[in-house]
Amino acid sequence: MKKILRFSKFFIPAAIISIILVAFGVFGYIFNDGFALGVDFQAGLIQEIKIAPTAFSLRWNGTETASVSYNSSNVFINISGLGVDIRSHQFSYSEYNTIGSLANAMRQQLEDLEVTVNANQGINSQYLIFNTLSNPSLDSENAYVIHYLEPNAAAIDISEVRNAMAGFSHGVAVQNVGSSADRHFMIRVEDKDEGRVSSAEIVQILDNYFSTYFGKGCIAVIRSDYVGSRFSRDLTDQAGILISLTLLLVLIYSTIRFKLQYAVGAVIAIMYDVIIIVAFMVWTRMEFTTLSIAAILTILGYSTNNTIIFFDRVRENLRVYPDHSFIDILNISLTGILGRTIITTATTMLAVLALFVFTSGSMKDFALALLVGMTSGVFTTLFIVSGFVNFWQNQKLKRERLKLASK
Repeated sequence: MKKILRFSKFFIPAAIISIILVAFGVFGYIFNDGFALGVDFQAGLIQEIKIAPTAFSLRWNGTETASVSYNSSNVFINISGLGVDIRSHQFSYSEYNTIGSLANAMRQQLEDLEVTVNANQGINSQYLIFNTLSNPSLDSENAYVIHYLEPNAAAIDISEVRNAMAGFSHGVAVQNVGSSADRHFMIRVEDKDEGRVSSAEIVQILDNYFSTYFGKGCIAVIRSDYVGSRFSRDLTDQAGILISLTLLLVLIYSTIRFKLQYAVGAVIAIMYDVIIIVAFMVWTRMEFTTLSIAAILTILGYSTNNTIIFFDRVRENLRVYPDHSFIDILNISLTGILGRTIITTATTMLAVLALFVFTSGSMKDFALALLVGMTSGVFTTLFIVSGFVNFWQNQKLKRERLKLASK
């Protein structure tokens, strides 16, 4: 029989450390005013933007009505009016493959169209980006702006965007969409007055703030949505319900399959894992998003799996070594699962570490939360669950001895 490691020596020190960490997490939650809520949990206007320079702008000086439409490979200038047949002028990116050739073609085919090029005319037309909030109707006063973004454009980190918006009067949350090289961000502007914030106003304000950092006219709005406070509250409530339901199901399952003391130990363990992840998010000011909930639920499942395997080993060893003390059974069981726990955790961590290294934004935060949660999960299985089960068993034996002594 291989050497048995005395994990029981560390039950009390582990319990003390756990209490300190929980207290530290609760203090951090109060001291830092809760979570740094991401855009998923804040009511207000959502703007999905790309920070992209202006390629060219269009103005219409004719008497007819003109408008712009587009798809992934063409730009269309549509002409209509009283007594005029609707005409659509198509400009294909494959035929006019640079901004300069596209602008010249527009000028040649439409004399009343004023095209002002603001970028290098040799830039590929495929890099054009259209602003979904721009009015597609063209006139002589308000320019219709078309943006561009080259693949080799300098990356913009989310911290730069937050710095640019440091003096913003509304509450604001920023989230990466893709990598920093995509220059793609989701910005949620808090709206406490329910509907008082308009998309056009916000875009204008953002443009004013961003012009100092990234240049004038650099915002291309990809998508704009409004999320009310009720939806935001519902999302927060659903997150709490999901975690509570998970705890309840684990309690029921562990009670049926094992004993109540094991079930309570399992619930305490996964509650501890949740608190550790939450404490980490609070102290590091990591944005709390729907991916954060996914990370917490993933860790709950991972930690529960380790705990159930430990309980199975304890039940088996109770039959194999009926003459051993309960604490010896725990030590034998923990020694038996130690190798498996280390190997499976290390293997999983390698995959998550790759996710952490090669991704960015909220996905990077998701991977980091998983790494913290898996480390906590190993600790809880080896010391918290086993320590609690041992404590419950000792109290049970004391009650039985007192009962026998009183007879």
